[in-house]
Formats: sequence, structure tokens, C-alpha cells
Amino acid sequence: MRVFNFAAGPAMLPLEVLDQAREELEDWQGSGMSVMEVSHRGKPFVALAAQLEALLREIASIPSGYQVLLLQGGATAQFAGVPLNLATAESTADYLNTGSWSAKAIGEAKRYCRVHVAADESASGYHTVPAPGTLALAREAAYVHYTPNETIGGVEFPYVPDTGSVPLVADMSSTLLSRPLDVARFGLIYAGAQKNIGPAGLCIVIVREDLIGHARAGTPMVLDYQAMAEDGSMLNTPPTFVWYIAALVLKWIKAQGGLAALGERNRAKAEALYQAIDGSGFYRNPVAKACRSWMNVPFTLAKPELDKGFLAEAAAAGLTNLAGHRSVGGMRASLYNAMPLAGVRALIDFMREFERRHG
Repeated sequence: MRVFNFAAGPAMLPLEVLDQAREELEDWQGSGMSVMEVSHRGKPFVALAAQLEALLREIASIPSGYQVLLLQGGATAQFAGVPLNLATAESTADYLNTGSWSAKAIGEAKRYCRVHVAADESASGYHTVPAPGTLALAREAAYVHYTPNETIGGVEFPYVPDTGSVPLVADMSSTLLSRPLDVARFGLIYAGAQKNIGPAGLCIVIVREDLIGHARAGTPMVLDYQAMAEDGSMLNTPPTFVWYIAALVLKWIKAQGGLAALGERNRAKAEALYQAIDGSGFYRNPVAKACRSWMNVPFTLAKPELDKGFLAEAAAAGLTNLAGHRSVGGMRASLYNAMPLAGVRALIDFMREFERRHG
């Protein structure tokens, strides 16, 4: 029986995509082989890779002048890849610290450049983002890095920071393809695929062409944007099955009406769950209302001793992976693209019944 999977990642995939992958698993495009068995250098797979990039450019409205790279190592590899490609050891880079993942990016970047923390929301318990216009940006920074959505804490920027002529770099692992986006406002976007794009094992990098070709000496080739761009992201053998599933997901997104339609659907799902939480005296979301995430909704129970019972009963009701991250506890419902509104409504109904019995 299929469940409603609220995991933060690897996350729920569209059932239509899984069904097609099952149908094609043993014989892809009449080859008599699985897509996992064909050569990544063969014409059929090269055509798939071109289709994947073309769909991504179309759906995300990526303008000309940007390279699309399909890399390995997840978004975490780009914590190093960004400073290695965009800065020198003597450069200063601005970072906004708004949660666990931006803090990890800061820690890694300090190994490769001088990090200036232009905003630090740790005093709020990472329940806020800096107000527009309050960023203490360094002069002559190589770039400004931020995490638009913090998956663990459920805090999200309601705006895109204005960094002037300094390239803006964003870790969009939890938000890329969840709504329309003006790519031209960014110098570089990177995102692990395992939220809204496909299975784990792929990191998408969208980078302005003038920012590539400057990797410092000693940068591993698989992290050198220029080297990977020149080889069509196939300098090494790519995770072929992951690329295949990602292409199917992109086709599904297009069939759903694209990012405008998905954005409205995602907004409605998040609003419904937040309304249920705020309308209850039993549940609480700690994040400031102005910067609540559409994708990751953390909440706590009035009686923490009921947490285990809540999770067990929810799982029995087909509502899985609702435990909060181990670093913060509580609950967390991730509402990525593949989560239907019916899943959110089922969760809300369960929460209300649990509160009736235990509140």
C-alpha cells in the first residue's frame, strides 16, 4: 500500500513517474536493456541527457548565458565547489547564517576562502531570516551565499536578497522547481535533486557563464565548472538512472502545468497545514510567520511525551516520516511537489483526531 511520505529527502516521487520507470525497467526504448545498463556515451542516453537539460531550461525559464551542470556529490559537494570556482584563498565571501545547512556551508567555505557572516540568525534559534536592507555585506566580496529554505528548521526567505553587482549564490535544494523563479537574479544556483527533482545522487548547478573558467589551481576536475561544462557533465560516468528519473519528473512537472501551477498548489498545501497548526492549542510552529517554509513544516506537540505515540499512530494511518530532524526534535512535514493536497488533508484530519483524544 502506498503511503503519504512526508520525508525531507529522499522524498516522495510522483506515482506516475514510478509507474513508467517500472514499465521500462527491463527494456528501455526497445534496447532490451535497462537504462541502468546502457552506455552513457551511446546515442540514446546522450539524447536523454540533452532532453533533461532542455526540459530544465524550459521549465525553470533559464535564460541564455547560463550553464546547466549535472553533478555528483549532492549539494554538500558544492559547499566546497562554490569557493573553489568563485573565490581565491585571499577572497572574502559573504554568507548568511539562517540554519543548519547554511552553517555547514560556512564551515566548509572557511577551508577555502575568508568568510564574512553578513547576517546571523542563530540568536533567534534560527526561527527568522534577516530583514531586507539589514545585511552587513562586505566590500568587494567575491559572492554572497544564502540558503533560501532551511530544510531542518523550516525557515524560508520571503524575498531574494539584493546584492547589487556581487554574484548571489543560493543553495536551493529544498525549493528549486517548487514555484516560478527569476534565475537572472542569481549568479549561481545549486540544488540536491532528492526533494523536487528526483532520487538522491544528482546535484543541479545553474551558473552564469562569466563565473566559470576561474577555478583555482588544485580544484578537483569533478568540481571544476568549466571542465564539467566542456564535457557535458560527463567527465566521469554519471548516475544514469538518476538522470533518467529526473527527466521523467520534469515531464511530469510540465504536464502538471509547470511551475506556476505547482507553486499555487504548494502554497495552498502549506497554508492549509499552518492554519491547522495555528488554530490549535495543541500544536505549535516555532518559525516567525513572515518566513515560514512552504516545503518543510516543523511543529511540536503541547505534550512532548506524546511524540512517540503520535508518530506510531501516524505511521499506522499511512502518514510516514513525520519525525523532526534529530537536531531539533518534534515533528516535520515536508510538502514537496509530489505530495498531493489529499496527503496534507489526511495529515490535518489525523492531527485533529489525535488532539481530540490527547489534548
